[in-house]
Amino acid sequence: MIKAENLTKRFDDIVAVDHITAEIKEGCVFGLIGTNGSGKSTFLRMASGILKPDEGSITIDGEEIWENPSVKARYFYISDDQHFFPNSTPQELMQFYRCIYPAFDEKRFYSLLENFGLKKDRKINTFSKGMKKQVSVICGICAGTDYIFCDETFDGLDPVMRQTVKSLFARDMEERNLTPIIASHNLRELEDICDHVGLLHRGGILLSRELDDMKLNIHKIQCVLKPGITPKDIVQLDIVKQEQVGSLYTLTVRGNQEEIMRSMELVEPVFYELIPLSLEEIFISETEVAGYDIKALIL
Repeated sequence: MIKAENLTKRFDDIVAVDHITAEIKEGCVFGLIGTNGSGKSTFLRMASGILKPDEGSITIDGEEIWENPSVKARYFYISDDQHFFPNSTPQELMQFYRCIYPAFDEKRFYSLLENFGLKKDRKINTFSKGMKKQVSVICGICAGTDYIFCDETFDGLDPVMRQTVKSLFARDMEERNLTPIIASHNLRELEDICDHVGLLHRGGILLSRELDDMKLNIHKIQCVLKPGITPKDIVQLDIVKQEQVGSLYTLTVRGNQEEIMRSMELVEPVFYELIPLSLEEIFISETEVAGYDIKALIL
């Protein structure tokens, strides 16, 4: 298990990660979502031992990650910024990682290269962005680590390749309990693969919850109320967001589905229905409550 306690990182007067406390259990897919500058990449860099925390700690099974070679052999980090040795080839990269990761699967590496249509002796600097990401993913999968840290790993991959990578993660999760930690702006991609989601905002963590539980506790209601009745008249309804077009209200509310339905039925609406929220809608609702103006970015 990865455990962060009061984890903090500053760059001059900027607090990139602000006293984050979170746990990442083994065998799940943990998604890190957040606005630009929310601290996702900085968190991953501290989790991978690239950056030293200014305060707090981050550990794997109780062992500090910073400057701990034995712990570092348990994870593989795929950066959003792809860096490779000058003029290196996939085969040379494999030889390097094989020295670092004792469980590196060389046979599988060559098999995946062939399946992905990548030449082992071609210089990586001649590859496209997507091809470079593929090389990194293959190395990460074949390293045989307990954890794989992915910073915008799906960015630059076509839809078929994204699904292929997800399938590789799923296979290794089943066979050897791999734990992927994925930071991404593509919320739909995370919704499709993640078990647990951590929502970061301005360096802090707004929530860390099982995705299914998160969806069970926030809902969208579309309703038409009787004349003279407004959403404010619906007792015990925790309204996060409210929109109105004509007589149709669209409400984003927190709470148990059965309790929400009971509250709605008390006012005998003309019409109402509960609509599941996507992860993107949950993200927008939570960040707006925290004071993040989505419209200011769009307009």
